Amino acid sequence: MHPAASHSYAVLRTVGGFCAIAWNGVGITRFVLQSESAEAADRNLRRRLPLATPGTPTPEVAEAIAAAQRYFAGEPVDFSAFTLDLREQDAFFAKVYVAARKLGWGDTTTYGTLAKELGEGPEAARDVGQAMARNPVSLIIPCHRVLAAGGKLGGFSAPGGPAVKIHMLELEGMHFDAQLSQDTPDPQASFGF
Repeated sequence: MHPAASHSYAVLRTVGGFCAIAWNGVGITRFVLQSESAEAADRNLRRRLPLATPGTPTPEVAEAIAAAQRYFAGEPVDFSAFTLDLREQDAFFAKVYVAARKLGWGDTTTYGTLAKELGEGPEAARDVGQAMARNPVSLIIPCHRVLAAGGKLGGFSAPGGPAVKIHMLELEGMHFDAQLSQDTPDPQASFGF
């Protein structure tokens, strides 16, 4: 049986767009950031989990949906207590995700700092960037809070790219100069994403 067969999902409306969330019997497995329409959010989620079926959210998933709606309305939200199922993830990526989940509202770090916190050398910053680019549960694993060296924005592989990352950081009270964000190369482009 394909692992996606046991996944359920729901599309949720937030301020500024529609997101999608998927879960299984263990925990939340996917979160797709904002799209302009419910259909686009549905399509983006099903591209990752083609066998997932629409479902009624469990109490914890319903709580995560409400938290995401509050987040996009500008309310500080802590997503660290939600149960995730990361069993399908690469072991190193899963360690990166656990470390990234410790970043609270308005806190940021860099790819290199996160690598160092995991006991890795500076060369692992690229691997941390790859983990962030493949983050299956965006927002709940706050990859938008992980920046490039020197506080530069870095890339963002979610629909809308770096503009969405800037928007999410601005919701949390951080501001980036528009010129800085335009001059910042997308490191994920160099990874081939």
